[in-house]
Amino acid sequence: MRTPSSNGAEGNKLLILAAVCLAALVLPLSFSGGAVATPAIGRDLGGTATSLTWITNAFMLTFGSLLMAAGALADQFGRKKLFVVGLGGFVLTSAAMSFVPSVLWLDILRGAQGVVAAASLSSGAASLAQEFDGHARTRAFSLLGTSFGIGLAFGPLMAGVLIEHFGWRSIFMVIAAIGTLAFMFGVPRMRETRDPGATGLDYPGTITFTATLVLFTFGVIQAPASGWDSAPVVLLLIASAVFLVAFIVIETSVKRPMLELSLFRYPRFVGVQILPVGTCYCYIVLVVMLPLRFIGAEGLSEIDAGVLMIALSAPMLVVPLLVASFTRWVSAGVLSGVGFLIAAAGLYWLSLVDFSGAKAALVMPMLVIGIGAGMPWGLMDGLSVSVVPKERAGMAAGIFSTTRVAGEGIALAIATAILAALAHTSLMHVVPDTDARVGARIAEAAQRVVAGDMIHAAAILPEATRHALSMSYADAFTRLLHVLIVITLLSAVATFAFLSRTPGQNDEPDAQTREKQLKETVDA
Repeated sequence: MRTPSSNGAEGNKLLILAAVCLAALVLPLSFSGGAVATPAIGRDLGGTATSLTWITNAFMLTFGSLLMAAGALADQFGRKKLFVVGLGGFVLTSAAMSFVPSVLWLDILRGAQGVVAAASLSSGAASLAQEFDGHARTRAFSLLGTSFGIGLAFGPLMAGVLIEHFGWRSIFMVIAAIGTLAFMFGVPRMRETRDPGATGLDYPGTITFTATLVLFTFGVIQAPASGWDSAPVVLLLIASAVFLVAFIVIETSVKRPMLELSLFRYPRFVGVQILPVGTCYCYIVLVVMLPLRFIGAEGLSEIDAGVLMIALSAPMLVVPLLVASFTRWVSAGVLSGVGFLIAAAGLYWLSLVDFSGAKAALVMPMLVIGIGAGMPWGLMDGLSVSVVPKERAGMAAGIFSTTRVAGEGIALAIATAILAALAHTSLMHVVPDTDARVGARIAEAAQRVVAGDMIHAAAILPEATRHALSMSYADAFTRLLHVLIVITLLSAVATFAFLSRTPGQNDEPDAQTREKQLKETVDA
């Protein structure tokens, strides 16, 4: 029989779970909502095409590069304390974004928002691990993953409704309000926990890792404007490589590294890192780029674009849970590889559709892409800790989370640069590059088109009609889809190679036991 105190404790746990899930919900809302709002922000605040690109990339970059560091700080100083700082900072930065006077200030705040988001997610997830055990912990983390799916699925629609009726600034006010609810209900009931064995943050590793990502992303984003062979871009990419080498040297020499590189000697662990990378290119890139095309190039309203995006994201609410039950009969690696093949087929189908025609024709290929991407999406979290020795599961989960989020920022930067280069090439067939000034305007117009800012693109390049700009963008987007198809197919091949076979004695210790544990966890 439950006592009143035990009922109260259970109630507190549920409120803590609800608070952490709400905090997790606002992260993809901020990500996908910011992507939908970019054309409206450009119309209102102006800004260069590069600065508009950073609205999304600044958040993803700082968020991804600091997740492991935030986890170490939570272990050392207290999970509740860092959750308060992280979620409180997220609320404040979100509210401040609704008052920004320029795109520059918005980019700065988005970068800061990524920092506090990393603190909020890492400490919140660690707190759930302390509050729940066994099957209850499995269910709690499943709800946490579902919260992410809901944010991705309905973020574009929510953003579209808010922009249509209240303007783009209202998106960030609503996000701040949701964060405030999570803060009010969760923080008073959360207990403070620490890791007694925590030795502090690996500062040299954190600095070199962050510098590697920042310099690489900045170089890739700047390349369409300055040229890949320009001195600033070349120097940025070289500096990124230097910091990467420094990071590897540091992590192989310190006693408690931020990232334990020895885990990469397990082939199946390497295979697991392919899964988030593959989903970045077949799914996350489209979550950002399709709204820009729908609103900027096709002239859809923000609401219509948000409704259309549900076709891509809604499968994430169902497919991950459904495919998890299939692991009773088929290995998670095979299911993940099949998912990539399905996503590649959907991408090819989408490349054949005329975006300027009936928008209903886009629904089915987008659904197929969402279904395919949802298959590895629902399995890769469990795989990330099941393919390494149990005592190293925490580090493995940290590496996997960083690969996922940092990979999203890098994938977006690369895909944007490729699309800008393709649009530039296409526009040169429309407006011949007769001198340097025309060439510079073509490059700027291509970046504007990629950002969904067709009005400024037409003003920069009056020699091209609006129809010519749209056709150039359509041609470039189709060729980008072909690139994404190739990457997705390569991800499928690599997944089959590393993860499809049953673990054997030559794999990492107790591999068969952990494969069985993964299936039992999924069944629970």
